[in-house]
Amino acid sequence: MVILFDGECGLCHTLVNFVIDHDPKQQFRFAPLQSEAAASALGALGHTLAEYDSVVLIAGEEILTASDAVLRILGVLGLPWALLSVGWIFPHRFRDMVYRMVAQRRYRWFGRREGCRMPTLADRERFL
Repeated sequence: MVILFDGECGLCHTLVNFVIDHDPKQQFRFAPLQSEAAASALGALGHTLAEYDSVVLIAGEEILTASDAVLRILGVLGLPWALLSVGWIFPHRFRDMVYRMVAQRRYRWFGRREGCRMPTLADRERFL
């Protein structure tokens, strides 16, 4: 599975760091949305970068965005994080409304970064 993230967003960097720290099976790979790797991954599925502006999860042929992406990521990480995926019980429209509210304010609340995370040598293979 591949997580595409906004490479300029402080909150997205926090998500990537969280997943790296809590994914001992290394089930996820990463690429900033601003990269050629992200454009290539989406293009292979018939999509373009212009369609997306925050977290995208590519799981095989499936593309998940917004709250669906975050909840699937938490579920894959296993316990205890999978318990947070109880968010599926809320209506999709409500979950995405909350997600969009945070996403629209993410630079103001969490800052904007000049560049993408530089992975450690151990994590480098997880970035596309």
